[in-house]
Amino acid sequence: MASEEELFASVDALLNEEPQLPPPAERARLREAAGITQARLAAALKTTTQSVKNWENGRSEPKSPRLDAYQRLLDGWAAKHPAHGTLDVPAPVVAPQPEMPEAFDGPAAAPVLQETAAPQAPAVQAAPERPASSRRPAAKKAAKAALDPRFPHGPLAVLDGDGSAYGVDGIVLDCPATTVPELVEWTLRESGLGTGKLNRYGKDSDPLIVLTAAAAVGLGLPERLEGHEQRRSLRLPEDHPVVKEVARAKWQLTQRGFGPWARIYRKAQGRERQCVQLAILSWDALDERSWPGVAEMEPADVARVLGVYAQRVITPRGSTAVSGLELMTALRPPTKAVQDPASGNWVSGYNQGSLGTEPTDPAPPEATPEHPVVVNSGWSGGFLNEEAYQWVRSVDSLTDEECLLPFAVGLDLNTAFLAAAARLVVGLSGPDHFTAPTFNPKIPGSWLVDLSGIELDPRLPSPFTPDGTRPTGLAWYQTHTVAYAQELGHDVHPIEAYLRRETGAYLDPWHDRLKTAYVDTLADLGVTKDLDDAAFLAAMEQHKQRDPALAAVLAAIKATVKGGVGKLRERPQGKSYKEGETWPALSRPTWRPDFRAAVISKARVNMHRKLNNMVKMTGLYPLAVLSDCVVYPSPGESPLDFLPYAASGKPQPGGFRLGATPGLAKLEGVQSMLWAVELMEKGLNPARHIKGGDAVLDEGE
Repeated sequence: MASEEELFASVDALLNEEPQLPPPAERARLREAAGITQARLAAALKTTTQSVKNWENGRSEPKSPRLDAYQRLLDGWAAKHPAHGTLDVPAPVVAPQPEMPEAFDGPAAAPVLQETAAPQAPAVQAAPERPASSRRPAAKKAAKAALDPRFPHGPLAVLDGDGSAYGVDGIVLDCPATTVPELVEWTLRESGLGTGKLNRYGKDSDPLIVLTAAAAVGLGLPERLEGHEQRRSLRLPEDHPVVKEVARAKWQLTQRGFGPWARIYRKAQGRERQCVQLAILSWDALDERSWPGVAEMEPADVARVLGVYAQRVITPRGSTAVSGLELMTALRPPTKAVQDPASGNWVSGYNQGSLGTEPTDPAPPEATPEHPVVVNSGWSGGFLNEEAYQWVRSVDSLTDEECLLPFAVGLDLNTAFLAAAARLVVGLSGPDHFTAPTFNPKIPGSWLVDLSGIELDPRLPSPFTPDGTRPTGLAWYQTHTVAYAQELGHDVHPIEAYLRRETGAYLDPWHDRLKTAYVDTLADLGVTKDLDDAAFLAAMEQHKQRDPALAAVLAAIKATVKGGVGKLRERPQGKSYKEGETWPALSRPTWRPDFRAAVISKARVNMHRKLNNMVKMTGLYPLAVLSDCVVYPSPGESPLDFLPYAASGKPQPGGFRLGATPGLAKLEGVQSMLWAVELMEKGLNPARHIKGGDAVLDEGE
């Protein structure tokens, strides 16, 4: 006779087995008896209609935690709708729900069904979400744009090693794919993933599938991508089994191959694109500097971070720099449909205000030394040097009063490049050369002019050079720099100029979308525009801890701005490059070094204008400037101790002001004045280290 211990062990083994679902045909009978459509059941279980169809015809089975919820539902229906009996209670009244046509596969019905379902319908327990890595409740969501019925499950999903694809808003889809071609087919045919176009003349964003390390290995990919080249150029060799598998299935890879961000496509059929993008987390697809902590998050949290970014900015298409550049084109598509007057047919035509489809050669002074325009012409006339500030004040210029102040306080301008892009007029056509032109501050371009005779206070950086030193003679400047010299009261007489006849505020939509994304994300983190300065500083101290996932979104938005501007003048990559050759970036209409120069010139001029106004209002001079960060000596540890305020308590216009919008300032860090002076004596920049770390504030190149 079996012992009690053996009996309990056997019973425990049975209890630990996975729930046994009824046969597929019985599942369908129970659902129909309850008056529930496949689409509505899919919505309740946060999966696709196709997955429910597969469960009911025996092609696949659900997995935990969805399996347990489905089992509970079927058990409840079985009690109410026995196979050979009558109901003990009246059946619930359920509003009839239409099935979507088979060709569309039904996922678009989910949001409609959730709205129209009758209140008497029996409740269905949705699959529980995995715990968020932040262990904090989600912040209140901003109002969403209307859901595109073609893409009911959002822009992207994060696939784990168990076949669960985590989407936005907690949705979990079953992904049966075991190979990369199967994953691409599932994404395009069954997943309901994608994003509508951002401009009426643009294109829909391709769906993005993010692979965890386990998912990558399950699809036959290596867990890590190793090599001796630069990380950005790493990719699978062409003879790798997965690359061959993709080719055999008649899919193609873009020229960048199968790397951390892989784009897999077939030629579009009519207006319908056939393209899926993969991002592989364990291959460093999400750079820690742009997406802090995201690669280590749980799949549901990764989906949340990328989903918010996709909703507010764009579905990621590579690094944040690449996404920043792609956003420009998505908001200003190069072409639109126009009617041919001769034939009456609709053809592709130029979209006014865009950059068109063909790249434009820069003027020689706007190019880089290795550019073919420079090398092939033998140009030796110099180049624009419109870069961000890297300036440290001379220690000898410090007064005793300044040295006796106890603190050095750093202020950082919110997304200074984004603020500079607002209402920025740039050239849309190619450059024309002019000799001895009359300066016009309204015409974008490059001017050869001598600004060395302008005398300025040495306790401030020169507004005309990145290192803040006084110019020494003729040099090329972007329009904003020359216009500022004129604003300061100086007469300017350019010798030459390269100017553009067609102009426009090309970056305005880009600025507007990113500004809204930045302000909305900060507001979700508790930093709203209506806070007074003291409350703003307090909120900024805690905003990253409030919700690490949204803090990562904010970091990505800022990286998108800087990286997008840097990409406008992307330099050649790789040791094999030879001067005078073209490089891939030159084939883009958005390779526009003159745009980059205009943004940086305006940002630097804006910074100098504030520095100058601060002297007039407070008598204070800065210790150092690095890009969008400035360090001031201060009697206290807070910016409130030295920023200018009117008698009413309101900030004085013209100087640095605290606030949550682009161009306003926040506290970067506080150190002792002694610390700052010691750095200055060593020739180091206090603005680089005021936060307490050694990170370099670069411009995304």
